[in-house]
Amino acid sequence: MKYTEEMILHSPSGYCMPFEEDKNKEVTLSKGYGEQKDAVTGETFFNHGIDFNASHRPLAAVASGVVSSIGTDKERGVYIVIRYGKYEVTYAHLANIFIRFGQKVKAGQTVAISGSDLHMEVAFDGEELNPIEFLTMLYGNIQALRKAGHEATHEFIQFDGEMKTRYDRDKEEIEELMIRFLPVYMEDLFRGAYTVPEYTEQSLRNVFAVGATKNYFFETMPSMANPLGIGSRALPLASKVQNLLIADFLNYLALRHNVYLSTMDEELKKNFNPRP
Repeated sequence: MKYTEEMILHSPSGYCMPFEEDKNKEVTLSKGYGEQKDAVTGETFFNHGIDFNASHRPLAAVASGVVSSIGTDKERGVYIVIRYGKYEVTYAHLANIFIRFGQKVKAGQTVAISGSDLHMEVAFDGEELNPIEFLTMLYGNIQALRKAGHEATHEFIQFDGEMKTRYDRDKEEIEELMIRFLPVYMEDLFRGAYTVPEYTEQSLRNVFAVGATKNYFFETMPSMANPLGIGSRALPLASKVQNLLIADFLNYLALRHNVYLSTMDEELKKNFNPRP
């Protein structure tokens, strides 16, 4: 497709690719745009986007935009849609979301974490596009700014190694529960229908206080996507925060929906009090 002047993406905050390349974990395109053939069944289907084997990668806003949709469905799992002018970019099959509906975002801002893979769709003025063409245009914008001596991209948060939590054995089940309940959980938090327990808030304060005393913050140059300058040394801090957030999500499911992990026995359910 030849991009016309109307299709040029203007962004006061610059431009950024959806995720940063990692030399240790190569990202490949697992499904292209258009008609595809299922490797198992041999059946053909039309893929309205592209898919990457980008497992649990921080995902960035690609330009200045606004969050136009957050939801979950059978085909895309947890997904977000961000509008950049007349463009709408969808990230799907997500493990976590860090933005809310209607929020303004800037290039390089971390907006989500991918699941086991990443599905991406792009539309311009309501018309579906091949995301590869959009990414090619985006990369061209980045290179043009760099040649002009301007900063085009922003630093991502990078951790060395896997982030471990005490819920790893139930990881798949928790992710399935998040696909079903995370939008409702976020909505109930926003409306005040569910209040985070005081001990959870206090624990989060303590975690960040410890992080400050151990100089976890500003290890790297702060940026829009990583305002605290967190580096690999902060992995214990990130794991602790993850434990607290998962525990609160499970607490919400138990209190508001009477839903528990399948690995919990009846005695544990009666005295359920998820601990980070």
